[in-house]
Amino acid sequence: MSSVVPSADLADQHFDFLVIGAGIAGLSAAIRLAVSGSVLVVTKEELAESNTAYAQGGIAVALGGGEDVALHLEDTLAAGDGLVDAAAAKVLVEQGPERVEELLDWGTAFDRENGELMLTREGAHSRSRILHANGDATGREIAVSLLRHVRKLENVRLLEWTTGIDLIVSDERRVIGATLLDGEDGILTIHSRATLLASGGAGQVYSDTTNPAVATGDGIAMAWRAGAAVSDMEFYQFHPTAFSMPGAPRFLMSEALRGEGAYLVNARGERFMQSYHPLLELAPRDIVARAITQEGMDGEVYLDIRHVKKDLQERFPGISRFLAAYRLDLNRDLIPVRPAAHYLMGGILTDTRGRTTLSGLYAAGEAACTGVHGANRLASNSLLEGLVFGALAAEAMTGDPQPAELPQECTRPVEDGNTQEENVERWMADLRSNMWKYAGLLRDAQGLETMQRVLSTLGETMPRGRSRRGIEARNLHAIATMIVASAVGRRESRGAHFRHDFPQHDPMALHSVMVGEQLSFRQNLVED
Repeated sequence: MSSVVPSADLADQHFDFLVIGAGIAGLSAAIRLAVSGSVLVVTKEELAESNTAYAQGGIAVALGGGEDVALHLEDTLAAGDGLVDAAAAKVLVEQGPERVEELLDWGTAFDRENGELMLTREGAHSRSRILHANGDATGREIAVSLLRHVRKLENVRLLEWTTGIDLIVSDERRVIGATLLDGEDGILTIHSRATLLASGGAGQVYSDTTNPAVATGDGIAMAWRAGAAVSDMEFYQFHPTAFSMPGAPRFLMSEALRGEGAYLVNARGERFMQSYHPLLELAPRDIVARAITQEGMDGEVYLDIRHVKKDLQERFPGISRFLAAYRLDLNRDLIPVRPAAHYLMGGILTDTRGRTTLSGLYAAGEAACTGVHGANRLASNSLLEGLVFGALAAEAMTGDPQPAELPQECTRPVEDGNTQEENVERWMADLRSNMWKYAGLLRDAQGLETMQRVLSTLGETMPRGRSRRGIEARNLHAIATMIVASAVGRRESRGAHFRHDFPQHDPMALHSVMVGEQLSFRQNLVED
C-alpha cells in the first residue's frame, strides 16, 4: 500500500518514475506506472489540492457509441477555432469512454437520475455528454477516487508540501530527475529514469483567476529552463462567468449553470448574447467572455437563472454555499459575473504519448500542449485530457531505459537565504496586475510591448532566495515572458487570443513554438 512519506527519507534517492503533480493527469499516470517500477508522486500542498479538485463543470465523454464520439470530435475541432490537432483530438474522444469506465469501476460517484448516469450540456457541445459528481464538485470526486486507488499501490510513494525547482539534465541532454524544495528550506535531489510533469496550469500569472494559489506554472517553467519546447502560450482561456463582487474571490460560476438554462443579462436587464453568436449563452467560451466584457463597459453583467424551476441548491450545492455567504441565492437573485483567467491551452510541447522534445521528460494535463484544444478549449474537455493523456504518457514512460550516468544540474542552484515575504507578494502583485492589464482578454501591440518592458524591469528586481514564493515568482515571470512573446508573434485574432490591432483570422495561422527566447511557428504539434 502506498503511503505519504516524510521527505527526510527521500534525500538523494532514486525512483524509476518521478511524477510532479497529483491532479488527474499525475494520478492517472501513477496508477499505470506502478506495475513497472517504483514511483514518487510529488505535490506542492496536500494531495487533495490541485486544479482537478476545483473543476466544477464536469467531464465531457461520448458514452453513446460511434456517432457520439464523432460529434464530440466535431465539437472539439470547432471550439478550437482552426488550430486543434485532429489526431490528438481523435485520441481524446476515442479513448475517453474507456478511461471513464475505469473511473466508474474504481467507485467514482457520478450523478445519476433514475439509476442512469445523468448527462448535461455545456457551451459549444452539440448534445448532452457532461458527467457531474455532487452537482458541482466533479473534479474533487474524481481526485478522491484516483487517490483512493493510488493509495492501494505498494510501488507508489506520495510526497506532500514539496515544490519543483529545476530538472536535472545529463550531458547528453536527457532529463534524469529533478531538484525539489522540501517545505521552505530543504533541497531534495531525486533521480529517475523518466520524469512526468503533470503540475497543472498557471492562472496565478493574472490578478483575476479562478485557479487556486498553487497554479503558478512550475512544471512549464522548469521544462522551458531545461530547454524543452513550449507551444501555444498565447492561448489563455478566460472563463466568462467568475463571481464579481468587490472584496470577494473570483469563484467560478460553472458553465453548467448556463447548461441548465441561465441567461446572461446586462445592467438594463436585457439578454445580449443574440447579438454575438447563434448559440447564445452556450457559445464558445472566448466569444462569451468578450461579449460580457463589451456589455460590462456600461455596468454589471449578471447570470439570471431565476426562471429555471428546479431546486438549484440541490443541483449546485458548492456554488449555493459560496453565494449564501454573500446573501445571494440562485433561485432568487441575479449573480454578478465577469471573466477571469481559467485555463492554459498551451504548455510543454508533447506528442499524444506525452513525449517532450527532451528525452526522459514527459508532460500531461494542463501543463502539456498536444494541440488537442487548439486556440480555445471545449468546455469540460480538461478533465478528460488529463485522464487520457496521463495514461498514455505512463505507457510511454515504461519503455525508457535506465540512465547510466551521474546527473548535472541544468540551471544554477537556488540561492541560499530567505526572501522577505512582503517583497515577494508586492512583486507578484505587480506582475499579475500588469499581465491582466496588458496581456489579458483584449490585447494590442502597444499593450504587449509595454508588458515586455515591465517584464524586463521586473526581471531586474525579481525576488531571490530559497523559498517557495521566491521559486513561484521566478516561474510566473517565465510564464509571463512566454505568453507575451507568443502573443506579440501572433498577428491575428483566434480563439482565446484577441488583438484589437489584428481583429481578423490569418488564414495561414500556425502553432507558436518557443525554445528559450526563440519563437517560431509550425502547423502540426503531434505525430501522425
